[in-house]
Amino acid sequence: MPVIKPTCVNDLKMRVNIVDVVSRVATLRKAGNRFKGLCPFHQEKTPSFHVDPDKGFFKCFGCGKAGDIITFVRETEGLGFTEAIEALGQRFGIVIEYEEGSGGPSREERSLRQEIFDLHEQAAAHFYQAFLAVDATGNFMREYWTAQRKFPVALAEEFRIGAAGADGSGLGAFLMRRKFSEPALRQCGLFFVREEATLTLGSLKPRFRGRLMIPIRDHQGRVVAFTARQTGLTPEDDPAREAKYVNSPETPIFTKGNLLFNLDRARTGVGEGHPFVLVEGQLDALRCWQVGLKTAIAPQGTSITEPQLQLIRRYHTQVECFLDSDAAGQKASLRFLPMALKAGLEVRFLTLAGAGKLDPDLLFQEKGLPAYEDLRRSSLSAVQYAAAAFLPNPRGATAEQQSRAAQGIVELIAASESSVARENLLAEASRHLLLPQRVLQQELEAFMVRRSRQAAARPAPDPTPATTAPLAPAGITPEHELLLILLHFEALARPLADALPHEWIDTGHPAGCLLNRFLAEIAHDHWPGRDQIDALLESDEERTLIASLLFESPQLDQPVRQITQGLTRLRQRALEPRLRQIELDLANPRADIESDPISLVKELAELRRQLHQPITLQAAV
Repeated sequence: MPVIKPTCVNDLKMRVNIVDVVSRVATLRKAGNRFKGLCPFHQEKTPSFHVDPDKGFFKCFGCGKAGDIITFVRETEGLGFTEAIEALGQRFGIVIEYEEGSGGPSREERSLRQEIFDLHEQAAAHFYQAFLAVDATGNFMREYWTAQRKFPVALAEEFRIGAAGADGSGLGAFLMRRKFSEPALRQCGLFFVREEATLTLGSLKPRFRGRLMIPIRDHQGRVVAFTARQTGLTPEDDPAREAKYVNSPETPIFTKGNLLFNLDRARTGVGEGHPFVLVEGQLDALRCWQVGLKTAIAPQGTSITEPQLQLIRRYHTQVECFLDSDAAGQKASLRFLPMALKAGLEVRFLTLAGAGKLDPDLLFQEKGLPAYEDLRRSSLSAVQYAAAAFLPNPRGATAEQQSRAAQGIVELIAASESSVARENLLAEASRHLLLPQRVLQQELEAFMVRRSRQAAARPAPDPTPATTAPLAPAGITPEHELLLILLHFEALARPLADALPHEWIDTGHPAGCLLNRFLAEIAHDHWPGRDQIDALLESDEERTLIASLLFESPQLDQPVRQITQGLTRLRQRALEPRLRQIELDLANPRADIESDPISLVKELAELRRQLHQPITLQAAV
């Protein structure tokens, strides 16, 4: 495995602004010298996630996550240390240097994930050039795009819409010329290739032939897959000939239930008065973008999933659901609703009236963006939409119909994890169903009791190892305080090391372990400085703690005094248990006490002297 030079790592941290890295995942707003936003690692409504560009660290004061740019990329993209650095280097045009003898990554040694990312970017470029080509394939696809789908060529250019020829052979040759490795070509999802077959151009059977190619990008804007639309060029021997849309299979970089089409662009446009607009398919989202609705997103041909909702929740809490208004669209909306409530999203539904207006794509073709504003004025809240689906005619409903509707609505409301939200939802449901709120409240309570009993009756899951809890100590220890001062006032490092005996330090927690380790390095003149501290850290828990401490800006006018107070607390904690024990032994003499009373008295006097002796440092800042 290639080893990256530490100097290269430090150079990358210096050259890359952490705000640019984090902004690909979370929406940040300026707050003094820092930036803040909703945490990408846990659900929250009030921003507690902070980024300090001067120090190059992030920290969430809600869940405790903290770290530098490398930690952030590792956590959000599921990469190893080396992969994260390589990804950042490629993203920001920084050459990654490796230790001599480690070789650096050849095409075969490089991260398979990163290579497949590169391969997809090349494939997208290939398909786009085929779309622009003045030949049979290119001419047909541009005609299909402009005349049949009624999209402008400029939109194809913006989204890099592509074309796969009827035989599809050009892509394999194109990628093989670029020396992509065999594992990448086999696992990229763009070809059918038998496991036992030798990899040749002939054995690379293209998955997509005669189809319009829509690149699928992750929330960071990287091409990870394609959606292929059937056209008149799709050959008869295509195994999926009858399918209008065919997606890439899941690969090391693509899980269709974990991303949303156009989220990379839409997330930059959401904000007050500009919610996400959830549509059914990619072409619906593209139509929305064309007419000026820049916050449209779409799932990848499947029902909406919880990971997709968590992605949405990272950037904004408001979603307008604009699915097709046929029976399938309504069913999808009702499946989506409880998950949205559980995720803490505020949902409204845009509905299309009339049998001929079932598709957002067709609607916007005819009426453009004003149609969206008309729909918003008549939009339905989540409860209002569900109530209409469960009980279309509440005034003429039978008792049995009311009962079924009440059961259905409370099951949705129970998905919300906020008791305040549930109370508000019940009040709204009462108005729309024309049922007393107390009745719905009773139904909700009965449902939650049943759900609890069912959960209790299930077999307990196998125990799993506990994950590392976020840093949230019940009380700040002296070790924690001294570690903070050491990192921010390095001139006091040596005086602190000289004044603090190692036996006073409690190494039973990360702060104590690190303080003990750092002071030992300082005492032997091996302290690298806080900017080179990574080499002294041994676990992710330690890295999180240090990142959290480096993120803080302690307002200390008298750091020497603060150190003295910390040392006094450590001394007291270390010596007082023995002092109390001696006092107890002298007050209640026992035969099993090894020391004689005189020795105990002398020891007691010495301990009292030490406890009352002023602590001074040899130097000051």
